[in-house]
Amino acid sequence: MGSLSDDPVDLGLAEATRAIREGALGAASYCAALEARADEASGLNIFISRNPRLAEQAAEVDARRARGEALGPLAGAPLLVKDNIDTAGLPTSAGTPALKAWRPRADAPVLRRLLDAGALVMGKANLQELALGITSNNRAFGPVRNPYDPALIAGGSSGGTAAGIAARVSPAGLGSDTAGSIRIPAALCGVTGLRPTLGRWSQAGIVPLSASRDTAGPMARSVADLALLDAIVTGESGSVDAGEIRLGLPQGGFWDDLDPAVARLCRDAVDLLKDQGIEFISVDVAAIVETAERIGRALTLYECIPNLRRYLQAGGCEVTAEAVIAGIASPDVAYGYALAARGEVGAETYRLARETLQPRLRGLYAELFASHGLDALIFPATPLPARPVGQDGTVELNGRQVDTRATYLRNTEQGALAGLPGLALPAGLTEAGLPVGLELDGPAGSDRRLLAIGEALEAALGRLPPPPRSAGR
Repeated sequence: MGSLSDDPVDLGLAEATRAIREGALGAASYCAALEARADEASGLNIFISRNPRLAEQAAEVDARRARGEALGPLAGAPLLVKDNIDTAGLPTSAGTPALKAWRPRADAPVLRRLLDAGALVMGKANLQELALGITSNNRAFGPVRNPYDPALIAGGSSGGTAAGIAARVSPAGLGSDTAGSIRIPAALCGVTGLRPTLGRWSQAGIVPLSASRDTAGPMARSVADLALLDAIVTGESGSVDAGEIRLGLPQGGFWDDLDPAVARLCRDAVDLLKDQGIEFISVDVAAIVETAERIGRALTLYECIPNLRRYLQAGGCEVTAEAVIAGIASPDVAYGYALAARGEVGAETYRLARETLQPRLRGLYAELFASHGLDALIFPATPLPARPVGQDGTVELNGRQVDTRATYLRNTEQGALAGLPGLALPAGLTEAGLPVGLELDGPAGSDRRLLAIGEALEAALGRLPPPPRSAGR
């Protein structure tokens, strides 16, 4: 992590806010440096909207400190907020044309907790339209581009948040995750991201996709900064000692058919962690994979339209769900909503997924963790690094064309369907200079323990070098 003698945009969240509270760094100068960096990286298409009052709000933080007032733990930190999370001061478009002028009446509760701690909103981050997809190739607002290679995807759906954090436009931010939407872009952009245990973070004030598995979550450049944001949102601020760590290596899909660079970096990371004294146990997850395959599509297609309708009505939005769907600009997203609108999934199929298969999946995970005494499972977050923007249908993996969405979701969706906490952190860079991520999935409710383990792994593996400063110009 950078020191205060370095460019302030390289500072992590905790370091920057501590320096602001202690007077070693002015909030106004810090935010000005980040805004200049945002201008420099404009070609990455990180933002849908930016906060026009950021300089004024940062100056007020400095004025409060000069008056001797106590500052909150996040004072002066300008966060990126995925543009499906309600902000009273900026539109919440969800990346879709019909909502581009929608201004909610209040901040989403998870964001309000951070603002009450002194954080500022730097802007609303671009995303996959309506958060349905994994590339962030948004046909309404343009694609988010990867800071390590702007010809490539940033991942989705929280692509703008991940790209902005990696590009040093902001130290941290908020995303949302239904099946992998925090962890996939975190892995592809070389940052960290936490999908909390389902229900641990409020989902109120967030444009929904599948309420039975949606959750907001933090993204940053270090696990410690994720833990800081998580503590403020949840109130669980006690430190956890990682202690001895016992991780499961899942067989039956998670480590199979990987891009060679992903396989090498992730297996090298496991070898290094073994040398650090971490214990690894091979575990069979075939039943988990088989059960999960029968759930995800049923939940999303059955829930997405009623969930959207309820959100709009509860917020007093005059735009109808039907108008939103009619205005969808991205073909892949429009196709998904068309399937939902024509009742592709019936009530009986949905009840089976929701009332039988999802509880069964949770039970399989609980039994796996308990029977092997595991703290978490570890595996590659994605089977391949970032691929070119525009390959929304298929991508190449090991010499053949495979479905883009299914391939990137292959390792992230199972834990999300079970409501488990999932943590993505960098494993290294490929020879082509592209980030590769590892994921840890822990038992339900083990979020703080999972973060402590993540910090231990991060200390052993190290952090990635920043992307080229020329990216996005």
